[in-house]
This record gives sequence, structure tokens and C-alpha cells, in this order.
Amino acid sequence: MKKIGLLSDTHGYLDDAVFRYFESCDEVWHAGDFGTVEIIDTLKAFKPFRGVWGNIDGKDVRLVCQEHERFLCEEVDVWMTHIGGYPGRYANEVKPEISRNPPKLFICGHSHILKVQFDPKLNLLHLNPGAAGKQGWHKVRTLMRFDIQDDRIENLEVIELGGR
Repeated sequence: MKKIGLLSDTHGYLDDAVFRYFESCDEVWHAGDFGTVEIIDTLKAFKPFRGVWGNIDGKDVRLVCQEHERFLCEEVDVWMTHIGGYPGRYANEVKPEISRNPPKLFICGHSHILKVQFDPKLNLLHLNPGAAGKQGWHKVRTLMRFDIQDDRIENLEVIELGGR
């Protein structure tokens, strides 16, 4: 079993509370718009890390992260990207691949809207952890924690960090 801490859209701000909430996690995943490469370095020093670059991220971030990460965690096929859309309205860039070869877990950021939605057509779970940073139009900064046990995604928690 793996316990995952998921965040996105830090935009250069990493709240100290992230470390408290993710202390029990085995891995930390970031769905893009870091804002600075220092956030990546800090998260990598804290826990095993995976991340994708977002549309605001510069060359420094793009040199250490990919646009898309497709990987296996336990027995769950995971696809993480920053701009992915959501069930019924996937982004044009991901639509052909997600339709042809859907993952079990599809993670994106970008919208600053926390969303958990099952796609019955593609039989996948879509997660967007909202925004953990202070930049953007969101009102509350959010994170997610969940477990991956064999081929199951379990114990999903939404964490509110407070107002931006």
C-alpha cells in the first residue's frame, strides 16, 4: 500500500502545513504550476516525488519535470498532467490517448477547482486537488491524500489549508 499526498498550483508558495499533512505519506505528487524549481527541490528532499510542469512553469522546471507522467503505482495505471480537462470535457491534447488507452487514475491541475469525478464511460477516476498556492481566483487552498492498495484507490481525503 502507498499513501499519496497530492497538490497542484502552488505558484511559488508552499505552505508549511503541507509537510504536516503529508508526513504520513509515502510519496508526494504535484500536478503542475510549481512557480519555482525550489518547490520541487523542497518536495524532493521531503519525500519521494513525482511532478509535471504546468503552463506557468519556466525552463528550469521543465528541465526536471515532464509535461505528462504515466506510471504504475501498485497496480493502478496513473496519468498525471497539468491541463487535462475532466470527464466529458477532456483537453484536446489528451483526448485521443485517454479515449484509446484510459488510465485507472487521471490527475490534473490548472483549473484551481478541486474535483473528484468518476468517468463511467472510460472507467477511470479523475482527481484535481485544486490549488495549494495563493495566486489565482480560488478562495480556499486545498490538498488531497489517498491510499493506493493493489488495484484500488481508497481513503481519499480533502484537506483545506485556509483562504488564499
